[in-house]
Amino acid sequence: MTARAGLNGRAPRCEHLDLLPTAEHGLPECTACLALGRTWTRLLVCLTCGWVACSDDSHGGHARAHYEETDHPVVATLDPASTWRWCYVHRRTV
Repeated sequence: MTARAGLNGRAPRCEHLDLLPTAEHGLPECTACLALGRTWTRLLVCLTCGWVACSDDSHGGHARAHYEETDHPVVATLDPASTWRWCYVHRRTV
């Protein structure tokens, strides 16, 4: 077991979580989809800057496009009851 390994064989902690500023999210809408006249399946919020965009399971995948443009690594769902977060760098939930 390496020093970076998690407990019980879990993946190591994502260091990107430690670098996140406190960012308030924007309106609960994907502005890119609205501009194209599209709807979305689920909205994600960038935990670095608060940008809200549609997820990969939506037609646009604008949250991933935001990551590719900015290198902001972690997003969360806008659902207040959820603790789900995704790190694009590690390609896994964190």
